[in-house]
Amino acid sequence: MNRDKLKVLYKKYELTTEDVYTHKHYVIITRSGIEKIAAMENIEVVFKAETLLPNFAVIKATARRAFIEDTVVIETFGSALKGADFNSGNCQSHYVAEMAEKRAMSRAILKLTGFYELGVFGEDESEDFKKK
Repeated sequence: MNRDKLKVLYKKYELTTEDVYTHKHYVIITRSGIEKIAAMENIEVVFKAETLLPNFAVIKATARRAFIEDTVVIETFGSALKGADFNSGNCQSHYVAEMAEKRAMSRAILKLTGFYELGVFGEDESEDFKKK
């Protein structure tokens, strides 16, 4: 992880200690931090349900900076599985579609803004990433 690049991004997006924390080996950005970044960059995210089952969902997110021509477009996926398979799933919520959407959105925004390449994740991407 390049801490100098990370510091530049923190300042650019005015992230505070409320928006960012360290979890084990990862830097995590909270939901509010993700929303702050998206608003500052005027990022538009469009979702498409790929799979919707009672206990499993996959959502595709397509993100781009709105009103900017020649911008990079990012497509990524978020998934959520509620228990009973793959070692009891990766989601505690019964709202699997909503969780998959939040995960897809976090990934798309962090990829589009350069955080992902620095090893930064969104808190919604894993139940393990929740702040204690």
